[in-house]
Amino acid sequence: MPTLPQIEAFKDDLVAIRHDIHAHPEIGFEEVRTSGIVAEKLASWGIEVHPGVGKTGVVGILQGKGGPGKRIGLRADMDALPMDETTNLPFRSTIPGRFHGCGHDGHTTMLLGAARYLAENRDFTGTAVFVFQPAEEGLGGARAMLADKLFERFPCDEIYGLHNAPNLDPGQIAVFPGPAMAGADFFDIKITGRGSHGAMPHVGRDPVIVAISLAAALQTIVSRNADPREAAVLSITQIHAGSAYNVIPEEAALAGTIRTFSPDIAKLIRERMREIAAGMALTFGVQIDVDIRDIFDVLVNHGPQAEAAAKVAAEIVGADNVLTEVKPIMGSEDFADMLRAVPGAYCWVGHAGSVPVHNPSFILDDGILPVGASLLARLVETRLAA
Repeated sequence: MPTLPQIEAFKDDLVAIRHDIHAHPEIGFEEVRTSGIVAEKLASWGIEVHPGVGKTGVVGILQGKGGPGKRIGLRADMDALPMDETTNLPFRSTIPGRFHGCGHDGHTTMLLGAARYLAENRDFTGTAVFVFQPAEEGLGGARAMLADKLFERFPCDEIYGLHNAPNLDPGQIAVFPGPAMAGADFFDIKITGRGSHGAMPHVGRDPVIVAISLAAALQTIVSRNADPREAAVLSITQIHAGSAYNVIPEEAALAGTIRTFSPDIAKLIRERMREIAAGMALTFGVQIDVDIRDIFDVLVNHGPQAEAAAKVAAEIVGADNVLTEVKPIMGSEDFADMLRAVPGAYCWVGHAGSVPVHNPSFILDDGILPVGASLLARLVETRLAA
């Protein structure tokens, strides 16, 4: 079975929805317009709508015509990134500093496509739960929905999600059991020294030099402290200091992320960061404050659900195009929090284009909208078959 013909028939509608959301991107917990579109579309198809779950999240409930049964959740993220777009598409972002550079506009549209198809057919026994999540990009949207009693209010026996994948070939779908995406911390380090004239550094305590030295020293943690058999990344992604050519500033700041698959390795990296920072503070006579925050859990796909998703994917793209033996990804995804609460699986859908996500020139291939929608819809129909 290829993509569902009924979904292919309203592909143009899906493309129009996606382009509209793309042109009006909203970052985490600001998805008021987007969640409004989602709620309006679901209601128009006769789906029970619950807005405001986890601040700006939306949940839709659809009963199959076969009557009561199990409950299958389908989840999509809705938020954009705080960055500019450089694609020059006719439907490019109309909001400076906001861009759907990760394709969440596509994920939202795919789930809407699945919801429309399922609402028009209801050919299943049980309940489909459509979860439109806010704030996936490091702001804790999944945890906000869980704190709002997502699964107590809308129980699910299983839950599935997906992500576009420009690193895969068009027509490929990847899903595999076990650890699939890394857990992640974000960190901020503030260095407070003593400002002075740039020509007289001896009367100050230069936080810029400390920041440079600390950044270099932190890179030794993974290479010299972590077990080389364990995957780990420590990336410093921001350095901020100074405002003039001839002023040594009072403060400097570093920020970045830690990625691991092991709680023990994550703990080791956090401890060594604090120890190295304390040593640097003593060495240079400055104050260093380290703030490390757990943002994402390790995403672990459950075996039976990963197998079920692979079977459905094979129906749509062919067994040869389903990848089930893939190395885990060092990127992170807060769907991991939902998978800690409910068994499920996360899939990747390949598409045309080589520009990676989070790049200002990233372009989502509209051709995968029916693919993702068909995958999600068939997961409900197969897992809730009469």
